[in-house]
Amino acid sequence: KFSAALEGSVKLGVISGLVKGIAIGSNGITFAIWGFMTWYGSRMVMYHGAKGGTVFAVIIWITFGGQALGRGLSYLKDLSEAIVKLLRKLEERSSLKTLSLYRPEASIFDDFCLRVPSGKTVALVGGSGSGKSTVISLLQRFYDPVEGEILIDGVSIDKLQVKWLRSQMGLVSQEPALFATSIKENILFGKEDASMEDVVEAAKVSNAHNFISQLPNGYETQVGERGVQMSGGQKQRIAIACAIIKSPTILLLDEATSALDSESEMVVQEALDNASAGRTTIVIAHRLSTIRSANVINVVQNGCIVESGSHEELMENLDGQYTSLVRLQHMENEGSDVNISINMQEGQLSILSKDLKSGRKQGSLGCLLLMLSKILTFEVNWFDEDGNSSGAICSRLAKEANLVRSLVGERVSLVVQTISAVSISCTLGLIISWRLAIVMIAVQPLVVVCYYTQRNLLKSMSKKAIKAQDESSKLAAEAVSNIRTITSFSSQERILKLLKRVQAGPQRESIRQSWIAGIVLGTSRSLVQCTAVLNFWYGGTLIADGKITSKSFFEMFLIFVSTGRVIADAGTMTTDLAKGSDAVGAVFALLDRSTTIDPENPDGYVPEKIDGQIRFLNVDFAYPTRPDGTVRIDGRDIRSYHLRSLRQHISLVSQEPMLFAGTIRENIMYGKTSEKIDESEMIEAAKAANAHDFITSLSDGYDTNCGDRGVQLSGGQKQRIAIARAVLKNPSVLLLDEATSALDSQSERVVQDALERVMVGRTSVVIAHRLSTIQNCDAIAVLDKGKVIECGTHSSLLAKGQTGAYFSLVSLQRT
Repeated sequence: KFSAALEGSVKLGVISGLVKGIAIGSNGITFAIWGFMTWYGSRMVMYHGAKGGTVFAVIIWITFGGQALGRGLSYLKDLSEAIVKLLRKLEERSSLKTLSLYRPEASIFDDFCLRVPSGKTVALVGGSGSGKSTVISLLQRFYDPVEGEILIDGVSIDKLQVKWLRSQMGLVSQEPALFATSIKENILFGKEDASMEDVVEAAKVSNAHNFISQLPNGYETQVGERGVQMSGGQKQRIAIACAIIKSPTILLLDEATSALDSESEMVVQEALDNASAGRTTIVIAHRLSTIRSANVINVVQNGCIVESGSHEELMENLDGQYTSLVRLQHMENEGSDVNISINMQEGQLSILSKDLKSGRKQGSLGCLLLMLSKILTFEVNWFDEDGNSSGAICSRLAKEANLVRSLVGERVSLVVQTISAVSISCTLGLIISWRLAIVMIAVQPLVVVCYYTQRNLLKSMSKKAIKAQDESSKLAAEAVSNIRTITSFSSQERILKLLKRVQAGPQRESIRQSWIAGIVLGTSRSLVQCTAVLNFWYGGTLIADGKITSKSFFEMFLIFVSTGRVIADAGTMTTDLAKGSDAVGAVFALLDRSTTIDPENPDGYVPEKIDGQIRFLNVDFAYPTRPDGTVRIDGRDIRSYHLRSLRQHISLVSQEPMLFAGTIRENIMYGKTSEKIDESEMIEAAKAANAHDFITSLSDGYDTNCGDRGVQLSGGQKQRIAIARAVLKNPSVLLLDEATSALDSQSERVVQDALERVMVGRTSVVIAHRLSTIQNCDAIAVLDKGKVIECGTHSSLLAKGQTGAYFSLVSLQRT
């Protein structure tokens, strides 16, 4: 897909090269101008009594001045383009007011009414895509309704200052957004002026303090880009601490405990209940155990509230929607030969996580494609390094390939032109006047040294600028991708402060380098002009002594001035040469890098099919190192497999689904490597994932654009597309990491049944907090601090009674 996107750029690159070639060739016009001015100047001397020295000086001044003006106009062009882009951005920003409440394909709400009493907790439950999260988006004025109004204390929110409005709200969303900074800084996004004591207290309330204090750097631990160094539960607890430290009047909880295990969920839920006391709270939940104590529970379906009341009131309606949702979440104990002495009441279940059972391109385009194809083979550890964030990688892909092209494209032609001009001028100079030629040639090394000094100086400055840009790009990329979180917490100024902090050091260094550059570059360029003065003085001396004629001197001067101009043009590309040489080194370092986990290892074992028997033998592991011990599939160490071939037999559905900016069809088809995929095969995969119905209900169906990272779809819809992508691959091994955690109860039940059918005949590894999804597994392993402390079937583990770890987890989810 990436290479296809580059196809259109190939033609533009060819046209651009042709235009540049014509432009470089047009330099001959300059020589024609020299010839004309020399001819006309000679007539002024011969027929109008002008002095030769005056005429010559005017020619030099006008020519050099014109060249300087031409170089300056190129910067003026860049400035005008930047101004135009800035004005366009400002116009786009002002047009945001035209947003409506409607998605392109359908209306979300139609005459929707909701009342949230002050200081009370109101819950919204319902299926994925029913419009629950849209309520929060409207309340925080990410969008404005087409009709109707939203009131707070009787005042329409469109009359309130948006920043103040959002400062009164604390949001914990389904997918926590963390920035590539410390845990402390992430919590402080909720309240910039909070003290360290406030940070610790908020972390304690969110059940995050214990795991944070166990980290080597505590609250100064870097979470990595988008929190990659933290687990899903840890990220969620940090996000909860960020909302709690704000001490908001209105608390918005959008699946706030969805990523937590049973034990942590109970503690955090109790903390959230305490934090909700006296605050107006809106809770969006699939886990009905987290909202049973809400004052009012609203069941949302197709953008309308179909039921409303307290938990007890809604449970009285045995045929109601809410009662049906509760039944779906009730863990079934059929097949268990052990009675559990737990006082269970209907509706008190917690649903925690889940699991399941039974051509070559031209120039920069080719370089860009090579770099990306190589990057896609690297092990995950490489991306965890500071210099390999998504922002830094995008910056390198965009810049370095183009710099390499410029180095080996028109820049090479200029180098060839320079070498040819120098060779020819030296030869002609020695023929016309060897004495003057020797002096002029002798001072050329000084000119070369001057330009070499400029190159090295600009090269060192370029490295520092690139480093500063990588850090800034990483932060800017995170800011754009997490714009809702930033907007919700009114943290725009804090982001700008972080950006300034990142750039502060490089900025000071740049100022220091600028002073050095000004002195060194000024001195070096002055020395170049001094060589011209020397040439004039010595040429005048030779003319006075009668050793050369004036004609010979001017021939020599024009020859070496023309050569000097070519050298000057070559000198102007010292910046590009510095950047280009750095880019060449970086590109080849990337292409030549040997991965510690090589997907293309020719010695790797390539099976036609694997049975999927998996064993972990005495494995020790700490990120980001390789594990000790062995992991075996079909009795063979996985390190002996051809990695790419091995992964073709494995499908993964992770806790946070990742969709690409393309259509639903394209995102599902990423699951299969073959170019031709049968349409019916893709539809069957979507049906198995319970995605076909909602996809066909969209106006564009499978051709609906998902948006960047799937922003146009709800969390449950994204997860079902990710499941369909895994099913399409038809893998031998199926890995499910909280695969149904984002689904509502109805969708989860259907998808769970589908996945159990898909898992038949396949080896499946299921990671789950929601124990109802794994009770039919052949074996259940309970992990604690990296060790398996219990292993067995659902019934055998329950038989251990209250002394068993699994029994305790089941009890927590039933109370």
